[in-house]
Amino acid sequence: MKKIVAINASPRIGWNTWSMVNEAAEGAESEGAAITHFDLYKLEKHGGCMSCFACKRKPNEGKCIFPDGLAPVLQAIREADGLIIGSPNYLGDVTSEFHALYERLLFQSLTYQKDPHRYDFRKIPVLFIMTSNSPKEFYTPLGYRKMMKKYQGGFNEAVGNTKTLIAGNTLQVKDYSRFNWTIFDPQAKQEHHDKAFPEDLKKAFKLGAQMVKEAW
Repeated sequence: MKKIVAINASPRIGWNTWSMVNEAAEGAESEGAAITHFDLYKLEKHGGCMSCFACKRKPNEGKCIFPDGLAPVLQAIREADGLIIGSPNYLGDVTSEFHALYERLLFQSLTYQKDPHRYDFRKIPVLFIMTSNSPKEFYTPLGYRKMMKKYQGGFNEAVGNTKTLIAGNTLQVKDYSRFNWTIFDPQAKQEHHDKAFPEDLKKAFKLGAQMVKEAW
């Protein structure tokens, strides 16, 4: 049985990113995979790379050994056959929780040698999901796609071949009338959500299933 790690890097349980990650996980589960879920904001105290360089010395070459809340996540990824990870777009980037894990995940793989450049990990497929209240058509002019390509490249090199999936123009709150957010049209946002978000969920489910059935 294949093992898939599904990681939600959003603090909002039950909302857009969480839903997309879980839908992709259900797709993987539909093909017989065992799913391990992590909500990064619920973990024990943790942070980004401590620059201790223990991962560059024997017997821990290529393995982050810092004993905090991210340790079980890193170990689960090491043992997995696929990784699903999602983050909302915060100020044109991923969340701080996503980035902390990204630092730890990628830095451990660097050898600091001319050849090989990275330790020889078993590569696994990665699905990187991003959600945002900005419409998808703004991702290129705002630089979001360039940002996503950067993280995709890092995952490609250190973890495995990575596909990306965007859910844009998402709802941020259930009741926009509680806020003086004049740039939004609440009715249009709701109508778009009702039409588009179920389709985004279907795409996530399909990619999760594909990850197990015919890994990219």
